[in-house]
Amino acid sequence: MLRTRIAVSVAAAAAGLAVLTACSGVETAQPVVAPAAAGGTGGGQAANGANNGQVGNAAPASNETKLVVADVADVGQVLTDQNGMTLYRFDKDTAKPPKSNCDGDCAKAWPPMLATGDVQVQGVDKNEVGKVTRSDGTEQITVGGWALYRYAKDTKPGDATGQGVGGAWYAANAKGGKAGQAAAAGSEAGGVKLSASKIDGLGDAIVDQNGMTLYLFQKDTKKKASACNGDCAKTWPPVLSNGKVELQGIDSKLLGSIKRQDGTEQVTVGGWPVYTFSKDTKPGDANGQGVNGTWFVIEPAGCKLGSNPATASGQQQQAPAGAGTKDSSGAGGTTY
Repeated sequence: MLRTRIAVSVAAAAAGLAVLTACSGVETAQPVVAPAAAGGTGGGQAANGANNGQVGNAAPASNETKLVVADVADVGQVLTDQNGMTLYRFDKDTAKPPKSNCDGDCAKAWPPMLATGDVQVQGVDKNEVGKVTRSDGTEQITVGGWALYRYAKDTKPGDATGQGVGGAWYAANAKGGKAGQAAAAGSEAGGVKLSASKIDGLGDAIVDQNGMTLYLFQKDTKKKASACNGDCAKTWPPVLSNGKVELQGIDSKLLGSIKRQDGTEQVTVGGWPVYTFSKDTKPGDANGQGVNGTWFVIEPAGCKLGSNPATASGQQQQAPAGAGTKDSSGAGGTTY
């Protein structure tokens, strides 16, 4: 097993949680913004922007590219572009290394801020600014390693309707972290928090810092490797450790990590790499339960849902109604 370098902060583990050995089953492979003074630091609804059409926020009229820290009502100090439009970051991207995971329809709803020459800054540390090459070969501006986007439904300077959309999109601050209440809550750039929770109709589960349900993939090899890469990882984004991992109601002994094919480090619980599901659009969703007979909600004991004898009673391992869509399995080809 790869030696983890995750620093753990444990918040009062829930009494009675089963350890790894308790798991049974087979282990298989609206005002106009005013720029903030230089040197300053630092909602929409529905789901992931991939399902939203492009309705505004056209590309800049000039070739000038500028990052400005400005005050936006109800959010605070955020990054804006040269036209005063709020800039956002996506939790399913990575900062170390920088990588954008928003393409296709997603990029229509969340247009990437592309680099068109030198980037001018106001209130931003130039050393925090960088670029990342997108899948189409264009270069996207990053701050603190996080790729920046506009939101198509923001129609004028001062709009920040993308804040909190899908539990994954947030206005960016001067260091690439999350602006507003998201930052105040301690979920700054790279922060990961795993908590024990309950899913209606299913039972005990692990959720991330945004309240999104986490899953395990039975085709993974415990403590060693993920079998979900490429298109699979777009459907089932891995939970990556870009900083400390905070736990609540989960035994710290169950926490670990593995190295993925792209060199990033994925969080494991009970040896299982953990993932979110792109078709879960809000906290409490568990549409990935039982998909393709290989994806299951993971319990706080590090087991797939229902396999821990202490909690298995009355739980069924099948997909909830309405979750019949088949998705990429990530191993042995793609199924739909």
